[in-house]
Amino acid sequence: MADKIVLAYSGGLDTSVAIPWLKDKGYEVIAVSLDVGQHGKQIENIQKKALKIGAIQSFIIDGKDEFAENYVSKVIKSNALYEGEYPLVSALSRPLIIEKLVQTTHDNNAVAIAHGSTGKGNDQVRFEAAIHALDPEMKIEAPIRDFQWSREEEIEYAHQHNVPVPINFDSPYSIDENLWGRSNEAGILENPWNQAPADAYALTSPVEDTPDEADFVDIEFKNGLPISVNDQEMKMADLIVYLNKLAGIHGIGRIDHVENRLIGIKSREIYETPAAAVIMTAHKDLEDITLEHDVAHFKPIIEQKITNLIYNAMWISPLFDALNKFIDETQKVVNGTVKMKLYKGTATAVARKSENNSLYSEKLATYTSANSFDEQAAVGFMKLYTLPATVYEQVNHIHSKEKEEI
Repeated sequence: MADKIVLAYSGGLDTSVAIPWLKDKGYEVIAVSLDVGQHGKQIENIQKKALKIGAIQSFIIDGKDEFAENYVSKVIKSNALYEGEYPLVSALSRPLIIEKLVQTTHDNNAVAIAHGSTGKGNDQVRFEAAIHALDPEMKIEAPIRDFQWSREEEIEYAHQHNVPVPINFDSPYSIDENLWGRSNEAGILENPWNQAPADAYALTSPVEDTPDEADFVDIEFKNGLPISVNDQEMKMADLIVYLNKLAGIHGIGRIDHVENRLIGIKSREIYETPAAAVIMTAHKDLEDITLEHDVAHFKPIIEQKITNLIYNAMWISPLFDALNKFIDETQKVVNGTVKMKLYKGTATAVARKSENNSLYSEKLATYTSANSFDEQAAVGFMKLYTLPATVYEQVNHIHSKEKEEI
């Protein structure tokens, strides 16, 4: 009886050609597809496709709510943008996918897990680091990487084994998608001097085709997470879907980014993240009126480290867990509502309020007669604030000497 192997199956070219390759190697293939909100894909067709190509079983796991509530939530609370631009679309789904793969492997007495990552990508590290953490003895197969197929060879192999090739030969994009957004690479995009053509985008309208009137949405947050839009409470997954559609109509969330991959090469990526652009802008804006001065200045240091840990496949690590405890503590006061203006490719916070946690005092900030700030207190503060530098200069005469030399 042949050994069983669980394949992380997306329905795309890489994982589709992996099925006959693994069969030729002597495995019975169990295809597992995790539905984390792939836009425009008919998940049932993916399941049927795996069986048609040769998998003995094909499982579809609905992970949308778990993905939104346990994974996307961490990115929102930590304002996580890799290299200041990328809201970790693909990197964020991998830990959940791998958790389900390992669980399916154990449930079906399989001996190995297979993935469709290449040797150039980040996903090979994300898959294998998490698999090793969850089951150190698990065998791993990586057909695309280990066989070192070129794209042309892969397509030829697909034709030889009756595997459908669902790509445009003139523009063979490699696409990954989930609730939080869409990533697109390869083909014409590999040359960073090439402008991304219209067909590189699917979730967002070009700015010239967006409405001439803005949409305004009020997003309410509780403990740092969005809970309603325009007073309508929603599960986070549904809220993201709603904002993806609305913000996408306004052309919001397009990112053309040359990023530094974990393995050391640069890669040009096209991302579309309409909901992420709106939610994360609103979240940061609400933090501006609810976080205390020192917390607000220190939190970005933690945010950057968390972002890099997610991107670099370190979701399962004691440091990641510890840093998220700090983030969760800061979010206890991030409660309130932000009014967002969606217009011509931009998501702008135009108003905000927090009934119980706002640290903004209009009486202290105003320059009118309603001002309650003690101006005289500033005189003594200036003397104390500058005291260390004043004493140092008086003793050492650093700047006085420089003047004399000039």
